[in-house]
Amino acid sequence: MRYTYNQETCRYEPIVVGSGQFAKKAFQFLGISLLLGAGLLLYYNSQYDLLDERVEKDKNEMLKSQWQVLHHQLEQMSTDLAKIEDTDDNNFRTILELEPLSQSIRDAGTGGHEKNGEQISNPIIKNSAILANKISDRITIEQQSMQELGEKLEQVQRERASRPAIQPISNHNLIRLNKIFGLRLHPIFHYIRPHNGLDLTAAYGTHVYASADGQVVYAEPASGYGNVIFVNHGYGFETRYAHLSRYNVKKGDYVKRGQLIGFVGSTGTSTNNHLHYEVIYNGKYINPISFLNTDLTQDEYNKLIKHNHDDKTARQKQAKSSQSK
Repeated sequence: MRYTYNQETCRYEPIVVGSGQFAKKAFQFLGISLLLGAGLLLYYNSQYDLLDERVEKDKNEMLKSQWQVLHHQLEQMSTDLAKIEDTDDNNFRTILELEPLSQSIRDAGTGGHEKNGEQISNPIIKNSAILANKISDRITIEQQSMQELGEKLEQVQRERASRPAIQPISNHNLIRLNKIFGLRLHPIFHYIRPHNGLDLTAAYGTHVYASADGQVVYAEPASGYGNVIFVNHGYGFETRYAHLSRYNVKKGDYVKRGQLIGFVGSTGTSTNNHLHYEVIYNGKYINPISFLNTDLTQDEYNKLIKHNHDDKTARQKQAKSSQSK
């Protein structure tokens, strides 16, 4: 309670506030309090986020950071893919004699992604989406390229497997190799006549192997050749194996390089046990010496023979199993 000094009575008397004055002061106090509260509230809101807003901002910052990491990974993926494309163009395609893919082909279908990305407002997400779509299209182009490379590789492998490349008699069993090709004095008729192959002297019954993959088109006795086998290898190549004692294949059989097809003998116009071996390319006799793989060691030769023997045995077992079913 507040007091005031009364000079007339010389006493301190309490100050009595009327109801109107009290109400006026109360309203003044409340107004000032409200103004101060509103000001403080506005200041706080301008300086500090609400809890919900703060949580959302934290989430957005975390998502932004994750998108940046994702974008970096996409950029690294694009760099790695570019290395694969370079290896494809400058290694694989060069080896297989294919033209490198032009940049216009590799970029095909990637030009419209910038336009599609216009629908996304966030620049980080927009750039990542455009980059991801471009990578997807480049991967599709590279898959198609790899398929083309695979088909070309199979073709090259078939061509190489069809090229006469090994000696039809193992060096281990070879007694003598007569390299005379062309005109020579015939040992029986004693006059000059063409000798269109090589003579490989070996013991009676020595194994004779196919020098390349192909199909047997003839396996019967023939004048001069005696028991002879003709193998058509495709791609213009044919080989002939003459003076055999007997056959291990028949007409129509498919053979693999290194597969046993016959045995050395001395049938036809022959004076001793040997194999007369011929190579024909596009209808012309070629010196077989040019097609013998001189880099093949005896051990490698034996492994090739064993591999094809095991392969043939497996095919025969599979055929018998299929027939029994």
